[in-house]
Amino acid sequence: MSDTPKVFGKKSFFGQFAERTTKVAGSTAVFVGAVGIVLLWAVTGPLFKYSETWQLIINTGTTIITFLMVFLIQRAQNKDSLVLHLKLNELIAATKGASNRLINAQDFSEEEIRLIHQFYCLLADKAKADNDLGETHSVEEAEDNHHEKLAAHRSD
Repeated sequence: MSDTPKVFGKKSFFGQFAERTTKVAGSTAVFVGAVGIVLLWAVTGPLFKYSETWQLIINTGTTIITFLMVFLIQRAQNKDSLVLHLKLNELIAATKGASNRLINAQDFSEEEIRLIHQFYCLLADKAKADNDLGETHSVEEAEDNHHEKLAAHRSD
């Protein structure tokens, strides 16, 4: 039996609508349809003598669709990003030796992220110097492991 609480329920109406719309909008059929509309609009140009109204139709239509799709795409991106972070958090939490400090790293400040990035750059430099790129460490273990490896190498 899982320790995970049962908090998962039905998706909201808007959630379902947004998910379906995003999937449909990204389909080949919708792309082909959009190309068809643009071609139809272009072909009717001479019929309407390339009037301002003729131009306004495509400009207004594409502006409205683009405006609405930006929000749907951003919503989908936010959800995908959150799910990816949750999966990574699960892997960190389940991996022995992994630094639990990195769980929810997406919530760190830019300064904290830069500091951790610098640490991993230093760790990579040490691995290169030791000629052992396959060795991995958590944040907590890295310095101790590096010194142990150097001591063992010197005693050989």
